[in-house]
Amino acid sequence: MDEILEVLEKDARMSAEEIAKCVKQDAKDVKKKIKKYEKDGVIIGYKTIINKEMVRSEHNKIRALIEVNVLPQKNLGFDHIAERIFKFAEVTSCYLVSGTYDLLLVVEGKDMQTISNFIAEKLSPMENVRGTITHFLLKKYKENGVILKTQEVNKRIAISY
Repeated sequence: MDEILEVLEKDARMSAEEIAKCVKQDAKDVKKKIKKYEKDGVIIGYKTIINKEMVRSEHNKIRALIEVNVLPQKNLGFDHIAERIFKFAEVTSCYLVSGTYDLLLVVEGKDMQTISNFIAEKLSPMENVRGTITHFLLKKYKENGVILKTQEVNKRIAISY
């Protein structure tokens, strides 16, 4: 991967001038490359990683990983069913994976019931869905390569013998 992309992936807030220093290139060339990457769809967006446990509010969402077994459609494969699934608003990510299931979904909802309803009313009844297994995310330690630090104070009582 291009050095410029590697730098941006670690910190998208860096200016073209800062990136140029890191990769030992001219700042104008770096700006041109970044613009081209954006135009060509190589860079599709910039996103802030937020440790949501540090900003608790009534709007925080519950996340779940859902393993989905599907029956690929003849002449369409997995892509067609994946596209139908990832268009649901609840689905934030959708991956085709190898192993014991076919698709891995990251789903968000306001509470566990919302996610359960999504599975029962939208996902499971789909014609080519053969089964699902749901894992609710309880705590995040690391996301997108960034270790998330929490303000949580250890409230355990020390035990000594």
